[in-house]
Parts: sequence; structure tokens; C-alpha cells
Amino acid sequence: MTAVTRAENIGVRAIDVYFPSRYVDQAELEQHDGVSAGKYTIGLGQSKMAFCDDREDISSVCMTAVQGFMEKFNVSYSDIGRLEVGTETIIDKSKSTKTALMRLFEESGNFSVEGIDTTNACYGGTSALFNACQWMDSAAWDGRLALVVAGDIAVYASGNARPSGGCGVTCILVGPDAPLALEFPLRGTFMEHIYDFYKPNMSSEFPTVDGPLSVTSYVRAVDHAYTAYLDKLDKFGSGGEAASLKDIDYLVFHSPYTKQVVKGLARIAYNDFMRAPESSEVFAEVQQFKEVSREESYGNKVLEKAFIDLSKSAFAAKTEPSLLAARNIGNMYTASVFFGLASLLSEVPYAQLEGKRVALFSYGSGCAASLYSFRVRADTKAIADTIRLRERLELRTKVSPVEFERAMELREKTHNAQEYEPVGNVDDLFPGTYYLQKIDSMWRRAYGRTPLN
Repeated sequence: MTAVTRAENIGVRAIDVYFPSRYVDQAELEQHDGVSAGKYTIGLGQSKMAFCDDREDISSVCMTAVQGFMEKFNVSYSDIGRLEVGTETIIDKSKSTKTALMRLFEESGNFSVEGIDTTNACYGGTSALFNACQWMDSAAWDGRLALVVAGDIAVYASGNARPSGGCGVTCILVGPDAPLALEFPLRGTFMEHIYDFYKPNMSSEFPTVDGPLSVTSYVRAVDHAYTAYLDKLDKFGSGGEAASLKDIDYLVFHSPYTKQVVKGLARIAYNDFMRAPESSEVFAEVQQFKEVSREESYGNKVLEKAFIDLSKSAFAAKTEPSLLAARNIGNMYTASVFFGLASLLSEVPYAQLEGKRVALFSYGSGCAASLYSFRVRADTKAIADTIRLRERLELRTKVSPVEFERAMELREKTHNAQEYEPVGNVDDLFPGTYYLQKIDSMWRRAYGRTPLN
């Protein structure tokens, strides 16, 4: 029996994204909803929101992402030994989305593909990535590559939360000798039991949300995951000096909406301050917060604003380039943090990324969170050129808020439908998009694909 050579520099070899062809403008949605100007565009930090009607479900959008990725990067299905899916968009309580994706492998004859779905709110994609990388780093690895698919259709009931929706899927090729190598064992994880966002009603796509609690839970998770990450960095790789944000070149956050990311980076600065209040003269203006307890800090708006102001330059340099997709697509749940990575690779040239550390903060309500990092060790230009993120965002079609509401009403009315043929216009979809053709009397779904050209 020939042993497989141990994999080195495991990580992201390539990444691509899929998002729907239509969007609604958030400023127009403000007017339509009768709310104050800036409530969505400034309060949430959102510009546009992607959506889909009854023609797309979680299986179709994931198929579109995977098949598109394989075609663009010229990867053979025969070379894949593991396929992990992270999603919280559930259309079946037993059959996984991963098994639906296996239809794409049929022509290759490769049915020996490990992995399955992972679910916990927006964290499932991160867990899927960890599973794939750890498989490759173990004695179980057979020498083949892995695919990680993370994606969701984020929809909310009519009301205040609806503008924080979106839709998107990422497909990641995991392999050795990757341009973005995962830094083992630099990872900080935090998990606890909390009811901030959850989906107990199986008859609806809509979540139950405690908005204020979810915001607090997010920043609490930042605190714990970042501190745990820094402890690892102190132990394994900071070079003797106490670890801090200075050791991270770029920091990508899970983005439910981009204003939350601003608060997340501010919280990083707060944690650096609390670890060493006298360590830098930049902390001179926030010394009054030294005696505020951590629990009290979560509801202290004066403290929050002070650290947002203090971290503005770090935000602009380290995090802002990762928000292109989030601002123009919306929340994509499990895919959100990876769209941030794709945005960073698209917006920052390799000459600036070379050798740099890119950290990702992933948060899923309920809650599960991790902060981990990659080292950029090879050219990322080919990835950026393939993603073509800005160009593809501009190819979308803007629709009116009225048409957007009609699509949301259609999805709500047909959720869990049986013996149903969708009515959405297939001509609205991008070339190469998989779409739902029908659902039969046993809830079995049939799909088609729009022509590539």
C-alpha cells in the first residue's frame, strides 16, 4: 500500500461566487417602506439587496455555484474526494443539499465523495471549511481535492428585518500548496447557548429574531474568539511581542449588514485596549473606559462610538476592501464571510497581499463563532480575474420595490409546495443558472439550466 505524502500549505486554491441576477435598491426600498431616508443605507450600511423568486431554491443556487466553478477553473469532478456544504436554508429535513449536488458528478462516474451538510445559522460554511482542511491534514486523506460550498437564501417577514436579506453561494477548492494557506493551529472559537436568531417554525422560511440580543451576541463572540486567537498567536507565532491587531494585515467579518462589521472592528480595538490600556498613545482618548466592566460595555453607546472613531483608519485599511459584496448583495448567511474574502481578493492586488495574514471572523447565531487566518503565499490574480466581482455586480438588473415584494410574497405562498410548477420568468436568470422546473406529488424536485450563452 502506497502512503499518501502529507499535505502542506492546505487552504484555498480557488474561490468563486454566485448571486442572483436581480436586486432591489435600498434607498428606493426606504421610500417604498415609508421609513426615514438613510435607515437602510446608513443605519444598516447597505446599498443593494439580491433576491430570487420561486425559480431558485437552495439546491439550484448551489448547483449553479459548483458547476460554474468547475467550468471556470477547469477542475474535474473525478479529482474531488470530499464535498462539504454549509447552509441553513433547509428544503428537506432528511435529504442533504450535498446529495442534490451529487447529480453534477454523475457524468464523471465519481460517487466516492465524502462529506455532508453542516448547519448552525451562518457558521455552517466555516465548519465545512474546517472539516475539509482537517480531512486533508489527516491520515484519512486519499490525495484528492475538496470542495466547500457555503450559501443561503436569506429572507425575512415583511417589516424592519426584511432589508437585511440577500442571497449568495460560494464554492471553494481546498487543496495543498494553496495560495491562501490556513494557519494551523491559529484559531479562536467561542460557542454558547443563546436564542438570538433561530428557525423553529418548519412551515416558514422566516427566522425568529431578537435583534438587540443578536447584536450583543455578535460582539460578545468577537471578544471571546479574538482573545482566544491572540492567545494562540502569543503561543505559536507572535515573535515574543504581545499579539494584537497589528499582527493581522486584513480582517474579514461575517456581515449580516455592513454597519455591524464597523462595530466588529471597533470591538477588536476595544479588546486590544483592555489587554494593554497603556500600550499605545492611540488609546489616550479612551482611558476613561478602562474601569467599565466588559458586561457593561455591551450596552454602552458612548464607548462603542469612541472605539468606532478610534478604529476608523484600521477599518479603512484592513476591513473596508472586503465589503464590496456585502454592501451590494446583502446577507448571505453561511456564504457571507467568504464573499468578504472574495471581495478582498478582488479589490486588493496581489502585490499588496503577498505574504500577508488574512484573518476571518465567522459568526452563527445560537451561537458558534471562530476567528482564524490564512497566509497569502502565491499569486491571487488568477482568482480575482476569474471572479470578476465588480463586473458581474454591474450586470445585474435593478427591479422596483413593488416587484421585489411580489417575489417575496410568491416565495412565502409557495414554501413547502407540492405538485407545483414555478411561475418566475426563467429569462430573468443569468446564463448557466440552474432553476426549479417542478415539484411533484412526492415533493421531488426537477431542475433545468439556462444556456451558457
